[in-house]
Amino acid sequence: MGALSTPGRTRLESRRTMKTIDDLEVSGRRVLVRADLNVPLDGTRITDDGKIRASLPTLTALLDRGAAVVICSHLGRPAGTPDPAYSLAPVAARLRELLGRPVVLAADTVGPSARRLVAATHSGGVVMLENLRFNPGETSKDDAARGAFADELASLADVYVGDGFGAVHRRHASVCDVPARLPHAAGYLVQAETAALEKLTQNVRRPYVVVLGGAKVADKLPVVGGLLGVADQILVGGGMAFTFLAAQGNGVGQSLLQGDLDAARGYLDRAGRSGVELVLAPDVVVAAGRDAAGPPQVVPSTAIPDDQMGLDIGPESARLFAKHLAAARTIFWNGPMGVFEVPRFAAGTRAVAQALADSPAFTVIGGGDTAAAVRTLGFADAAFGHVSTGGGASLEYLEGKALPGLAALQAV
Repeated sequence: MGALSTPGRTRLESRRTMKTIDDLEVSGRRVLVRADLNVPLDGTRITDDGKIRASLPTLTALLDRGAAVVICSHLGRPAGTPDPAYSLAPVAARLRELLGRPVVLAADTVGPSARRLVAATHSGGVVMLENLRFNPGETSKDDAARGAFADELASLADVYVGDGFGAVHRRHASVCDVPARLPHAAGYLVQAETAALEKLTQNVRRPYVVVLGGAKVADKLPVVGGLLGVADQILVGGGMAFTFLAAQGNGVGQSLLQGDLDAARGYLDRAGRSGVELVLAPDVVVAAGRDAAGPPQVVPSTAIPDDQMGLDIGPESARLFAKHLAAARTIFWNGPMGVFEVPRFAAGTRAVAQALADSPAFTVIGGGDTAAAVRTLGFADAAFGHVSTGGGASLEYLEGKALPGLAALQAV
């Protein structure tokens, strides 16, 4: 069970060489903070402000030490051009409330508005640049284009702080290129995220149980391969379960079906040979659609009707998963068990969240939809060992991949 031990040791050794904001002289200096404020929106209403709250320790520490803070972040995928639907205006307004001080939003990223506002900002002031992805240089695959945008961002500040862990798996200008141009350090959020994830990859307290679900199955499938080398049990529900059920030859009706079935078959075979227990949800809640009239049904996961779709794990699955989780000493959960936004399909997700909240184990909520789900269902972040903001970055870390944003912060 040591497949990830070598990458884990490498990460630990590298993290020890990564400067933190405590190592920086920031008083009277302009500090560019790359945050991850990519929050879910319903129009202009923020439906989960967890990422904004997670940025507060770093921002508050810098401001208390006399820095002028310039915040940059992405929001959504606006394809390199300004789009009002992806403006950071709602984020700036919420951050203003949480910090209890003015947060001025620039009308652009590195243009006249940003330069004017940054130039006028002094110690204790906060400027937020507009959405980084409004500029095509942020995500460009061309090194020169990305570098040119990084030059403009770097010119706004004296120091760089990387605190957007949810973006460290992206080779983007604000994540990887700006640190090469300025004195740099990791913020408190990046430190907390890496420390929590290290507990999932080295010197793990056992039994170690992983719960996987949600959509974006094609993105999540590869992490199963990495976890087969370190986890004791992998419990699979939500949208991911249907890929494994189909790989076993079962019909899944109209359920979400994504990912490589051959890869899923390979993971099932590896799990059997390695002794890792890969547990698929034995029953599911089905309906003709999430908005279909009439009560949903509970059926065995191997007998989903052709005209129905699975929208939650069933009560037997919830009990089985809770039993496994009760015996765990380390738990990682990524992906809801169903369409938790609809109350009649939220029971499975609530049951898993309650099992983690009741557990004395070290528990990690894997960011993204999972974090939003537990908050929506009324669970406080404090009920868990760590609520990650990482999403895809956390999963790639657990796969054993090198994350370019962390490498950039580790570079001297």
